Amino acid sequence: MPIRAFLFDFDGLLVDTETPSLAGWQRLYLEHGQHLPLDRWTQGVGTRDTWDPMAHLEELVGTRLEREALDERRAAHELTLIEAEGLRPGIGNYLETARRLGLARAIVSSSTRAWIDLHLRRLEEAVGWDAIVTAEDDDGRAKPAPTLYLEALELLGLEPGEAIAFEDSPNGVAAARAAGIFVVAVPNAVTRDLGLAGADLLVESLAELPPEELLARFEPA
Repeated sequence: MPIRAFLFDFDGLLVDTETPSLAGWQRLYLEHGQHLPLDRWTQGVGTRDTWDPMAHLEELVGTRLEREALDERRAAHELTLIEAEGLRPGIGNYLETARRLGLARAIVSSSTRAWIDLHLRRLEEAVGWDAIVTAEDDDGRAKPAPTLYLEALELLGLEPGEAIAFEDSPNGVAAARAAGIFVVAVPNAVTRDLGLAGADLLVESLAELPPEELLARFEPA
């Protein structure tokens, strides 16, 4: 079955938003003399986690914090860091190859559409997507459930074997695999040690794997 679509996760895959997000929270914790528990933090990468780091910080310091003001400052710092990030290495080549070969391109993310649109506009990549499927604050739709990927396939009119998913986290890998899609894992600095063995293929960077080489794996012998 020929490949007809590339399905991309957003946070940490198309753009490394994960490292700035972690840095923002780590800075806030350190300002209060505390350390963010990385093992707990990383469980929420790629999904909509119910763990509240602000509530956890309040428990550690033993008092109520000015949540709104602190979170606004943390988010502003995080956004400043993200705005310095471009597309991750190799992504541009994959997007251009999809255009050239007539492959569908989709984003499948546990984030919100507003968040994704914000950064796509900044990167001048807001047009040309055949589908953008997001969880929109619905924990039940978020990865590792396969819901978002199944919706993307339906929107594109494709079977699972006609798509390749690109993910950076265990939650994302599990979601794509549960939908029956071949998964290429591309870890970032935050997810590199989380264990992505569930992926069909693991590469340090898409710059190391030309899209033509990946597509050749699916050509008839």
